[in-house]
Amino acid sequence: MTRFDFTPYRRSTVGFDRLFDLLENQARSSSGDNYPPFNIERRGDDAYRVTLAVAGFRPEDIDITAHQNLLVVQGSKPVLSRAEGRDEMPEGEMVHVGIANRGFERRFELADFVRVANADLADGLLVIDLVREVPEAMKPKKIAIGGQRLEVVSDHGEQASAA
Repeated sequence: MTRFDFTPYRRSTVGFDRLFDLLENQARSSSGDNYPPFNIERRGDDAYRVTLAVAGFRPEDIDITAHQNLLVVQGSKPVLSRAEGRDEMPEGEMVHVGIANRGFERRFELADFVRVANADLADGLLVIDLVREVPEAMKPKKIAIGGQRLEVVSDHGEQASAA
């Protein structure tokens, strides 16, 4: 594994500590476990969709938790026994088990102001819609010299009057 040393960059930058921490944590936590597989789709300027393949899991088996800048998706399969009389128990002896029957935990680092808008489970796919909503106070503003007018600068170069 290649080890990156961000010390020279930390000395010459201000306010990027979180970025370097994310890079170091990602390199450290890459254990090679790719279960369950997932896609991340950009659906617009401020909209994203995370899709996880979670075949065999029911909605009550999955827990989605949104922390500040972190989305955690956990799945756990209940331990089944014949005494419980569950339908999921196989009738005979298993000769080969190729369908994963294990729990999982997936963590996704989120950018500032990203929130979960919706989550849905259908056809073995867990779909989580994310939306970035930057507060009005955090949007860049153009300040006129010698004037009292502020204009909000949008992402598309358009300006809307704010005061």
